[in-house]
Amino acid sequence: MAARYHDVDPVYAETRDLRLLGFVLFLLSDCILFGAFIFAYIYLRVSAPAWPPFVGGHQLPWFDTSFAAFNSIVLFGSGVTMHFALENWKHLNKRKFNMWLIATIILGIGFLLGQAHEYSVVGISWAGSTMGASFFTLTGMHGFHVFVGVCFLTTLAIQANRGVYTGSKYFGLTAGTLYWHFVDVIWVALFFLFYLW
Repeated sequence: MAARYHDVDPVYAETRDLRLLGFVLFLLSDCILFGAFIFAYIYLRVSAPAWPPFVGGHQLPWFDTSFAAFNSIVLFGSGVTMHFALENWKHLNKRKFNMWLIATIILGIGFLLGQAHEYSVVGISWAGSTMGASFFTLTGMHGFHVFVGVCFLTTLAIQANRGVYTGSKYFGLTAGTLYWHFVDVIWVALFFLFYLW
């Protein structure tokens, strides 16, 4: 293993794989958290006599699938730009790395703004129905992860431009990319559950 990282300090060479394993385990624990909430939502939904449920004699409205699809494209697009950012770092192209990373951050912020807009017009609230409680809990939890990701990527951009990472020592950038793809994958499940099912 040391031969693969001969140009970095020996501590980094010895601990990189362990750091990666630890980060993957962290993401798996987050998957379990989302999985628990998702299975709770599925149970509540299949147990309901009608979906969307009736509240006060009126059936709650469906979510806006078209807008959610557009917002999903924004988020999935950010996954593509993050991939290109990491690849350009590996090829020591710092200018393109910065360009793709900034694009990722902007798209992440755009997704959060889109989610805030949806919350303002969705026509249901967190209280009063299992549909609203499930929707705001799961998408809110995901939105919080996206917000953390935006902060994470912004920190990585600052660190990268201050010389923290090199062409062979960039675990933070790898972790940031894995985290960003994680929020993409979680959104695929949420989009299916709330907008397509």
